[in-house]
Amino acid sequence: MDEARDALEPREMRAWMAFLAAGHLIDHQVERQLKHDGGLSHAEFEVLVKLRSAAGRRLRMSDLAREAMVSKSRLTYQVTRLERAGLVKRSGCPSDRRSVWAELTDDGAAALDRVRPGHRRVVRETLIDVLSPDEIDLLGDALTRVADRLHER
Repeated sequence: MDEARDALEPREMRAWMAFLAAGHLIDHQVERQLKHDGGLSHAEFEVLVKLRSAAGRRLRMSDLAREAMVSKSRLTYQVTRLERAGLVKRSGCPSDRRSVWAELTDDGAAALDRVRPGHRRVVRETLIDVLSPDEIDLLGDALTRVADRLHER
């Protein structure tokens, strides 16, 4: 490991610290809105969103974990909470006894409908409206490159 190369220059440190601060603050605002409007955590909201966009509003738990970018154990915890609330149901997969499906219920879809307007408002107020159209494009391109690099690993 080359410590001299790994050290961050002042402008790099500024970018890193701003990324961390903005990410934490935006996540806090989103979490607050989701809890207030629907009693959901941000992670639970993401699970519901992934299920709603899936064919038949259902995914295998392993695929859902990959889509939501969480560990299988963390996903099991979230889905258990959502299932207790009646927002998701689990069922066995007839073609593969080792697989379990997670499916969005009608109540889960209704919960998403309740929280989505506020979620969009918070995203717009905390990020989109602060940036110019060019900055939005630049941010989208830059963070896509970062995500692509991490997915490759």
